Amino acid sequence: MKNEVKVPQMDARYKPVGRSPSFFGKVQNLHRFKIEMFLSVIDRQLRELNDRFDEVNTDLLVCVASFNPTNSFGSFDKEMLVKLAQFYPNDFSANDIMHLPIQLDRFIIDMRRDERFREVNTIAELSVKLVDTNKHINYTLVYKLLKLVLVLPVATASVENVFSTMNYVKNKQRNRIGDEYLND
Repeated sequence: MKNEVKVPQMDARYKPVGRSPSFFGKVQNLHRFKIEMFLSVIDRQLRELNDRFDEVNTDLLVCVASFNPTNSFGSFDKEMLVKLAQFYPNDFSANDIMHLPIQLDRFIIDMRRDERFREVNTIAELSVKLVDTNKHINYTLVYKLLKLVLVLPVATASVENVFSTMNYVKNKQRNRIGDEYLND
């Protein structure tokens, strides 16, 4: 009322601006604003995320989500965590990959039974709690994977920062610097 914004009656029929009323049929304002517009905003956000993250990055994020300790590790997925370890071939040998599922099975049973881990809600808290309880010694492969997950955002931000800096250095004014010189 202060800004004289017209608020439509939600149970009234939707009247589009600049279009024929028959374009939307007999749609109520409530349906149009809460469902159709909401879904279009969600579709736009999904499109933007899909443009930003390729399939490999999406897989990586889904795998990381399998470590989420909330709800007694409700989203825990052993296969996804093994797939996550396969993203790091320099850190996990073939032998490690073979033993990881067994260690993950023991890990999840232990975590769900131990009362001290019921209040853990983040991956960072999980890492701290594993060290506090010395369980990181029993689950060396799981702990190594957890550390890699915790380092991932920092490493990603650092790489993005380097590329951003490189774009600054190699702008139109300094384009005469050769690629070989920058690579050196």
